[in-house]
Amino acid sequence: MAGLAAPALTPREREIAALAAQGLPSRAIAVRLGLSPRTVDNHLTSIYAKLGIPGRTDLASILSP
Repeated sequence: MAGLAAPALTPREREIAALAAQGLPSRAIAVRLGLSPRTVDNHLTSIYAKLGIPGRTDLASILSP
């Protein structure tokens, strides 16, 4: 995942961040990964904190090469 400058993200967080950056809603990410939507949202909250961003809309710019 080029462009991701946050080695503190876990592999699962990187996976969820990439899917969210593609525009998938939490429910779709949850179905794809076999998780609950709440678990996805909890991961996203952690991702935002680690990356220092306010939300999902900023993921694409951070994850792009």
